[in-house]
Amino acid sequence: MTLTFPYDMAMPGDSTLPFDPIDRAALLWEKHIGTSTSMRLATSIMRVQQLIIADLDAALRPLGITFARYEVLVLLSFSATGQLPLSKIGARLMVHPTSVTNAMDRLEGQGLVRRVADKADRRRTFAELTAEGKKVLAEATAKIMAIDFAIDGLGVGQQDQAYDLLRHLRASAGDFDDQAD
Repeated sequence: MTLTFPYDMAMPGDSTLPFDPIDRAALLWEKHIGTSTSMRLATSIMRVQQLIIADLDAALRPLGITFARYEVLVLLSFSATGQLPLSKIGARLMVHPTSVTNAMDRLEGQGLVRRVADKADRRRTFAELTAEGKKVLAEATAKIMAIDFAIDGLGVGQQDQAYDLLRHLRASAGDFDDQAD
């Protein structure tokens, strides 16, 4: 028995398939395994994430950054002090410390951020935007807003509905304490 799963399908920029591969996988799933409702939804979410990231990264490529690095720049810009400890960046972006280090290395190499030692605690390092980082952030934000965060095909009400459903899934998975809001 050979199953073709949607995550084996073409990436953005490849030719458009003449059928929906997730529907095809769901039919095969139903035939060989059982109900496909959850599989179809999970696979659709993962595929939409791939498409959105590809579009966001393509929009930011001329600026030499990825969407992951853009998120670091935005987070730093939201900081009340203009600085954040590297550990807090990872926690707020919900990524592994290695990912933060990688992003910081690249951003620092581009002159968009700098690491600053904490004078009160030498074990801690802060990140802060440089003037060039602020300039690139403004340009990147304009590009992201121009493509509406790559959310094509859904009106504002549908976007709110989708967000509410996905937020519920995230809370159910323990991503955050839904009662604390």
